[in-house]
Amino acid sequence: MKTGIALLPALFFILAFQAQAQETRPVKIGYTNVDYILGLLPEAKEISSQITSYQNQLQAQLQSKYREFQDKLADYQQKAGTGDMIPEVMKDKEAELASLRESIQKFQKDADQSIQKKQAELLQPAYERIQNAIDSVAGENGYTHVFTSDVGSYPVLLFVRDQDNLTDLVLLKLGIQPPPKNDANNTDK
Repeated sequence: MKTGIALLPALFFILAFQAQAQETRPVKIGYTNVDYILGLLPEAKEISSQITSYQNQLQAQLQSKYREFQDKLADYQQKAGTGDMIPEVMKDKEAELASLRESIQKFQKDADQSIQKKQAELLQPAYERIQNAIDSVAGENGYTHVFTSDVGSYPVLLFVRDQDNLTDLVLLKLGIQPPPKNDANNTDK
């Protein structure tokens, strides 16, 4: 009787494994290049223009703050060099310059974060649109996994088959005619 009870967990394991094996479908892996697709979207130029405009506004503000700092520094150096300032005024001017320098550094850091946030905000709808097209193409063509072919300029996939490249199908799903394959600017791999 103990032998039968001991075999019961093994029997359940075997039955569960067989059931799982019957439900498993073959793996079909595809790839695409999301950044390449993004660059071909009609709204990509407008998004890029908005990001550049935002960066330029922040850069102008930063340059204004930097010019103010430079002017006050030059004034301090000129007056300190001639001995026209008393030590208390010198300390106040040095504290003011240090405060301005910290303000500029904080503004630069905040501006960088603000640009990243603005970029993510503007790009999110485009990335969602691309993801929906990838999901649709993958489902229609029986793909179980879809990878990006590279991140930035670094390849992620080291070996790929051309027939598993879904980029043109995704572009068509988005209503964009894929560029010809002999196009020197076509870097969708």
